[in-house]
Amino acid sequence: MPFRPFYVLLLLAAISTSYAIPFPRRSASSSTNASVLILGGGVAGVIAARTLHEQGITNYLIIEARNELGGRLTSHKFGAKDHQYTVEVGANWVQGTETPGGNTNPIWTLANKHNVSTVYSDYFDSMTTYDYTGQMDYLDLFNKSIDAYTMLTDVAGARVARREVDSTSRTGYSLIGSKPQTPQEMAAEYYQFDWEYAQTPEETSWIASSWANNFTFDPSEGGFSDENYLCIDQRGFKTIVQAEASEFLDQHQVLYNATITDIAYSPSGVQVSLADGRVINGQYSIVTFSLGVLQHDDVVFEPTLPDWKVEAIQSMTMATYSKIFFQFPDNFWFDTQFALYADKERGRYPVWQSLDLQGFFEGSGILFVTVTGDFSERIEALPDSQVQLEILSVLRNMFPNVTIPDPIDFYYQRWHSDPLFRGSYSNWPASFFSEHHENLRADIHGRLWFAGEHTSMKWFGFLHGAYFEGLDVATRVADCINGGGCISLQHFNEVKNARSYTVG
Repeated sequence: MPFRPFYVLLLLAAISTSYAIPFPRRSASSSTNASVLILGGGVAGVIAARTLHEQGITNYLIIEARNELGGRLTSHKFGAKDHQYTVEVGANWVQGTETPGGNTNPIWTLANKHNVSTVYSDYFDSMTTYDYTGQMDYLDLFNKSIDAYTMLTDVAGARVARREVDSTSRTGYSLIGSKPQTPQEMAAEYYQFDWEYAQTPEETSWIASSWANNFTFDPSEGGFSDENYLCIDQRGFKTIVQAEASEFLDQHQVLYNATITDIAYSPSGVQVSLADGRVINGQYSIVTFSLGVLQHDDVVFEPTLPDWKVEAIQSMTMATYSKIFFQFPDNFWFDTQFALYADKERGRYPVWQSLDLQGFFEGSGILFVTVTGDFSERIEALPDSQVQLEILSVLRNMFPNVTIPDPIDFYYQRWHSDPLFRGSYSNWPASFFSEHHENLRADIHGRLWFAGEHTSMKWFGFLHGAYFEGLDVATRVADCINGGGCISLQHFNEVKNARSYTVG
């Protein structure tokens, strides 16, 4: 056990025995007390728990709705019974790794520490292009789209330096002269933009999309590297969380299959109610629910969260990113890692990846396609059979001289409609101010704290964003406990324009 000052031991002993919670006792089959309640067992939650442990605080409880840790690190056993593979239906990549003498992505550190198998994703040089007539070489347009995206981020950075207002990324593209017109140009743009942010340029902040890119991929801006590694570990990408937790987490410090329905809070503490009637009391709570769960009121806060917090929650966007997996009897497709399909409808089954490659799952017969945003929400509302037929028709367009067989297996996760997630990851719209984001992060009464990828200004939407936010918030809560008082994060009661609107 790590050394702890004597006064901390006394404090923990007092906490574990009793403390005043100013809430009427709910009808419940049982009640539990803990100093810190960590709501959610994803990356932010587990790293928060590890941070408390490292600070000598062990009287915490992770409350997880599922039967395992990992959150949106979700894998699925896919394929015929005698030909199955673990595929990642949630987060799949370490995005940005490390630069010698520079920064290292902590997700990369965890992957290496726990021997998680990954393979380099060649985003740009292992590509075959198609449209609705079959294979068509428009790699020249694809390369132009890479240059346009680079310019988009560079010009956005200049706007920050000049203190110019934000706008949509579509405005940014237009101002640099990039205005895709053909299906091929739109597909190329989609690959650079929508496939990363899970929403269109029209829906995405120009400035925030720039720093999200730079702080992850550009070492000169403090990023890690421009490399991306795909997880192919048959234990699942969730291993980085589960193996890490196994080093410090005791069985009594996590509660599985526990769906939270209500959170009551006051300046004196927090009380969490579960769907099965149990009630759990805590001095502090770290809420790591996804932005989508907070937006959908799947958990009721008592009292209602203040207006400044609600405005911040509702003003950011929860995007959806859907991978749709097929297993076929034989490999009939491209021999590159990626393929891009240009349909007459922008965003219709555009990005394809083969897992039936040397170094991946060779001989697996697995191919998958990604859709995002509104198209993801659309397919979630459809039966599997209809989605499968639509995609098979696209494959027939891509390979007009091939008889496309029926798939052996077919699967996609419905992230948007899942009440435990309500989407895949957050995105920053042009109408979302920096003050909104500070309000999103801000605690309430020094008792109710918030952490997750959506609360990260630099790394929203990324796993490493969740990591750093879990670390930061748990450090602050540890200071509250060990220091005897909390220093709350800044919030703004009103978010205002620099100038008032002029009408008429």
